[in-house]
This record gives sequence, C-alpha cells and structure tokens, in this order.
Amino acid sequence: MRLVLANEKLVVSGRTYEGFPLLLDDKSDAIQPAQRFLWELLLSPGKRNSKDTWAAYGRSLYDYFAFLSANNLDWTANPALGSAGPLVKYRDWSRGELELSPRTVNQRMRIVVRFYVWALETRLIETLPFDKSTIRLNPDPGFASHLNSGDVLTQTPDVLLREPGLSIPFITKEQAKDCLQNISNYTHQLIFQLMLRTGLRQVECRTFPEKYVFDPTRRKDLSIGQKIRISLNPRDMRIKFNKPRDIDIPYDLMEDLFWYASRHRQKRENNVSDDSKFATLFLTETGRPYGKTAFTDIFSRLTSRVNYKVRPHMLRHTYATYLLWSLRKSKDFKGEPLLYVRDRLGHSSVKTTAKYLHLINNLEGHLILQHEDELDKLFSSED
Repeated sequence: MRLVLANEKLVVSGRTYEGFPLLLDDKSDAIQPAQRFLWELLLSPGKRNSKDTWAAYGRSLYDYFAFLSANNLDWTANPALGSAGPLVKYRDWSRGELELSPRTVNQRMRIVVRFYVWALETRLIETLPFDKSTIRLNPDPGFASHLNSGDVLTQTPDVLLREPGLSIPFITKEQAKDCLQNISNYTHQLIFQLMLRTGLRQVECRTFPEKYVFDPTRRKDLSIGQKIRISLNPRDMRIKFNKPRDIDIPYDLMEDLFWYASRHRQKRENNVSDDSKFATLFLTETGRPYGKTAFTDIFSRLTSRVNYKVRPHMLRHTYATYLLWSLRKSKDFKGEPLLYVRDRLGHSSVKTTAKYLHLINNLEGHLILQHEDELDKLFSSED
C-alpha cells in the first residue's frame, strides 16, 4: 500500500485536483471503498476543504488500512462479544506501540469513525463497530456568554480515548525574548516576528509575498507606532480555505521587512543556481522558497537551544491570547474584541476564537499582567 498526493495531471470534469490523496495497493489500484469515501466526503458540493485537510484525511485512512493489511484484518469484521475489533486494535496499537498522545490518536480515529458512518449510510455495513456515549458539555460562563445557550448534550464514539485537560500552548514575553536571542539567522528572526506579531500560520508565512512589503517612512498617511493593514489574497499566497483576510503589521516590523527585502533577500536571490524568480518574501540561503517542513525543522532546532518546546503554531496562539487580553482591557478600542481577533486569525466561526477566552480566564493574573502591553514592547527601542 502507498499514499500518493496527486499532481496537477489529475483532472476530473475539467477541474484539477492537485494534492488530492490517492490510496493505492501494490498494483496501483485504488483501495476501495476508502478512496470512494474520500471523493464523496471531501469533494461534495459546498465543501471548501484545503489541501492540508485532504492530506490529513488521506494519511489517517492510509494509516488505518495499512494497519489492517499488515495484520490481516477485515475492516467490516464485527468483534465477538468481549473481544476487540479492528478499530479498537488500531487504537490500542497507535497508543501503545507508536506511543502517540491520546489527542493525536483521537484526531486520526475521528476520521476513521467518519468513514464507518459513511459506510453505514451507503449500506456497505449493517452496524457500526462502536457505540456512542452521551456527554454533557458545560460552556464557560463570562465574557461572550451570549455565544452559549447553557448545557449541551452531545454524542461521542466510545472507541475514542479520554484526553486530559488541554491548555492552548503559548509562550510568555520572556520566552519570546529568549527565543529571539537564540536565533542567529536574521531571516529566521523575521519569520519568528511576523508569525508572533500577526498570527500568521506557518504556511502563510512561508508563502507571504514580497510585494506586500513596502517602506512605511515614504507614506505620509502612516506614522511611527501605527498598525499597518495588509490584505491577504489567496491568489498571492497559501491561505487556509482560500479565504481572504486582513492582518495588521506593526510599523517597526514593516520597516524591518522592507530592509530585509531590499538588502538581505536580494543577496539570497542572487544565490539561486538558475534564472528562477520567486514571489515569496522569505528565501533560503540558496535563494529558493522554504519547503513544507522547513519551519518545523527551524523550530525543532530552536527548541533544543532554549530547552523548552517552541512550535510554529504556538506563536499564533500567543498572538491571539495577548491581543484578545489587551483589547478587552483597552478603553479606546471600539468594537467586539472577539470578532476583531477572529477576523485577524481568519477563523470561520467565532466559537473557534472563543477558546482563547478559556485560556485567559484560567491564567493566573500575575502571569498575564506582566504583559499588559503584550508583545510590541518586546520589539520597541525602549527594551
């Protein structure tokens, strides 16, 4: 078995499906009905799944069916009373042999569960290989309580693992300063700053175009200390769900990005081995855009230097946490802080943004109060 992400040559009804997951057996035939499930679920009318979502579904199903194949298990088999079925065996193998976290196991399991629900709906199986348990959700009261309507009953598959209470991983101002001191590469410093101070995802930062950068000192409508509104367009860069949005770049960071683009980036661009030109702002030392796993590697090396975990997405969480905190405290801000942060992050639903409220409400006051001016002070000339 193998998983292949289609190239631009996969065209169906005049549409290109580059990046779509293909599950193939040793004869390069599609593994059914898993492949049919992917087509029907991910490409159904109205769906706006990203290539990353496609890949996640493909990897999870490939992992499950590869496990079944290696252990001669039938995905349709119903477990005998008191014995473990293929789904439970896969779960226990993922947790025990692979030592994956409960959260990671459940993320994969939920996709496989959806496959089984689809198989039941399409009459490929007669019963589901799991039961459902009813649980009661208790939304947090307080700020944005208008989003909640009291206790909510929901059902969850009983094959999922119990997850310990998870907090959103973010870094403090002191850790941010420590990280910057441990990043010697100037390009990597700016990458770190851009994600930390605007909430960009790593794929958005990797593909952030040079043409968005300019010299703010030449704009009479801008002043030092101002936030500069930049409109992100999926035609220019990779954005989740191809959804345009606006971000606010601090004036001093725009100055640094412009200096990088006109000086440092130009030197890197001259190192390219051919005549290729690239639109992305950040280039490697060879003059090419950063690859898909490059930022993960950069942050892994940073983690080893500072001796605590730092991941690219933590910078996005950090930005959202301190921005929401500062806007809630501000007497000058006009509007709904939660909606403003939602728009900057590009969340489809305000309920996704509301998870940061839970983090803020559970942080000890002294921890957050150290950062009333949150992250901008870290980069000011006064520090």
